[in-house]
Amino acid sequence: MQDKNTGASVGSQVAKLEALLNSAVDGIITIRKDGSIESVNPAAAKLFQYEVDEFLGQNVKFLMPDPWRHEHDAYLSNYLGTGQRKIIGIGRDVQGQRKDGSVFPMHLSVSEFNVNDEVFFTGIIHDLSERRAAEQALQQAQKMEAIGQLTGGVAHDFNNLLTVITGNLELMEMRLEDKNLRDLLGEAQEAADMGARLTERLLAFARRSQLEPKVVDLNELAIGLTDLLQRTLGSTISLSSTLGSGLWPVIVDPAQLESAIVNLAVNARDAMPDGGKLVLETRNVVIEDTELADEIGIDPGDYVLLSVTDTGHGMKEDVVQRALEPFFTTKEVGRGTGLGLSMVYGFTKQSRGNLTIYSEVGVGSTVNLYLPRGATAHRQQSNETPVAELPAGSGELILVVEDDDRVRRLTVSRLKQLGYEVVEAENGPRALELLAVHPNVQLVFTDLVMPGGMSGYDVCEQVRKNWPGKLVLLTSGYAEELTHGDKLASENLTLLRKPYRQSAFAQAIAQMFENK
Repeated sequence: MQDKNTGASVGSQVAKLEALLNSAVDGIITIRKDGSIESVNPAAAKLFQYEVDEFLGQNVKFLMPDPWRHEHDAYLSNYLGTGQRKIIGIGRDVQGQRKDGSVFPMHLSVSEFNVNDEVFFTGIIHDLSERRAAEQALQQAQKMEAIGQLTGGVAHDFNNLLTVITGNLELMEMRLEDKNLRDLLGEAQEAADMGARLTERLLAFARRSQLEPKVVDLNELAIGLTDLLQRTLGSTISLSSTLGSGLWPVIVDPAQLESAIVNLAVNARDAMPDGGKLVLETRNVVIEDTELADEIGIDPGDYVLLSVTDTGHGMKEDVVQRALEPFFTTKEVGRGTGLGLSMVYGFTKQSRGNLTIYSEVGVGSTVNLYLPRGATAHRQQSNETPVAELPAGSGELILVVEDDDRVRRLTVSRLKQLGYEVVEAENGPRALELLAVHPNVQLVFTDLVMPGGMSGYDVCEQVRKNWPGKLVLLTSGYAEELTHGDKLASENLTLLRKPYRQSAFAQAIAQMFENK
């Protein structure tokens, strides 16, 4: 009777052990002292992509790439001969090799046990693939964020410089009668405009552009761009489109989206120097699987997918990994800024979507833009109206608040040119002092980011509190502030973005007085 109970007890323990092994998430492999595999659990079989029977009797080193495969038997013999614990009880990160030859990172922990004086070793294997992928994604995100912060700071200073350059050029142009000199000024103004567009691309990459989203039909937009794209691509590249039916609307900045598509087309053209095909495709996609959403880099939900596919020379994997970094380019010097794809990426991310790239060397590339489905059915109308001449003032007094001396001098000159009277302050505290002694100030024109302990928002708050009848118009060239569109809208504030032209400045001031 005792033997039966003992046998039942042992059988019960074995059954429990088998249940534990079969339910374990990590792979568990048992080997003999010669390295041959004694047992393996289902998790290990799934991880290495073999059937359980294919493991048994084989030396465990067949699951390892070099140098671990070459060194494995020496580890075992060294331990058994000397007792030096180089592998036992010490977890370490190594690599495993699947049946198809692919290699993956794993954490291996080894322990020793004895059965009837025979030595066995158990290895517990944890797949590190997801963790490594997450770490790489985090590092990439941190790198891109750091670059974004850098570009935002550069854009701030650069926009102030451009404001001074373009403004003074305009004022000079108004006073010149010599056609040759006016032509020279025109060339300089075009160069300054190119600098402004470069800054736009930097801001777009940094996801700090001031977007003006509207309800957009992607099919209509793609059709409207056909002629421009065909001229851009040239006669050696054929353009075709596959536009999905019943396409959902998206809410994006249409100008930025058009610029993104043109940028992708230019990149595709450069990848097809001997000609080829470019295909635009649109379709609705529903992303419900969280793993797929994480892989794409978006939240689960409804999206409209815009794909741009070319038959060019394609990109290697290391190039794809860096393709979205600003200033990275494979083109020869003078043929590319490296800002095209990064601008498209930044715009897409700021629009709550994402961009993915698939490419094969010698076959071609596909860039996918995932844009979230729009929820509104109303199209927003543009507020821009052409004007024949600049609206002028009638001696109204305006307080200019700007810490940059050159920008402040230019702004004062511009306002006087438009017929306004001006007082000026270099920071927020000084602005409040001047308001106290100039009660006839009708409008405060203030920069957002200034020294002196007060931002433009702070100035605005104090003006509304102490002088509720006065108007406030904000301006900024600092990228970080342009992400606060929700605050501008909720507090009914107007922002004039640097660098701005005299016409935009005049219209913004006139609009403030008209809406008073």
